[in-house]
Amino acid sequence: MLEKFKILKKKKRLEGHIVDFYQYDLQVPNGNLAEWDIIEHKGAAAILPVDQDGNIIMVRQYRGAIDDLLLEIPAGGRDSREEDFALCAARELEEEIGYKSDDIKWLIDYHSAAAYTSELIRIYYTESLIPSHQHLDENEFVEICRYSLEEIEDMIFEGKVTDGKTIAAVMAYKALIERKSK
Repeated sequence: MLEKFKILKKKKRLEGHIVDFYQYDLQVPNGNLAEWDIIEHKGAAAILPVDQDGNIIMVRQYRGAIDDLLLEIPAGGRDSREEDFALCAARELEEEIGYKSDDIKWLIDYHSAAAYTSELIRIYYTESLIPSHQHLDENEFVEICRYSLEEIEDMIFEGKVTDGKTIAAVMAYKALIERKSK
């Protein structure tokens, strides 16, 4: 049976605004020692918002790590490790697309890149949107887009939607709908 590695020491190499960079000293199951670079993240939440016509509301925004615009569901990092994921999702729903909801439901959990980051994105959905006001951060700029589930699925298979959390959310939501219709 496979065993977990033993963390012997964690050395913080850099403290960032969003993530912290660590070197982990590990002991692997055969007794060898290894060093791994790990990015620790306080977690994030995302939400798949479905409007009254059954369209999914998404945002297109600039993402510096890929130096390009990305089409994705509303999402953002938790303010602290203690912040409730559902509250974070509700905040991002209003901030990014200007809606609230009294009915936010958990959909799936998603580890973005478990080989090197602890980031967990808890993904929710809502089919009950209440118009509110968008509250973008000072340096945040988004374009709001609406697509049917089928259109997004086509964009995924055409390579036009490449964001992992969005792909996971769309596919999970599609499976949920299919299960409900049985």
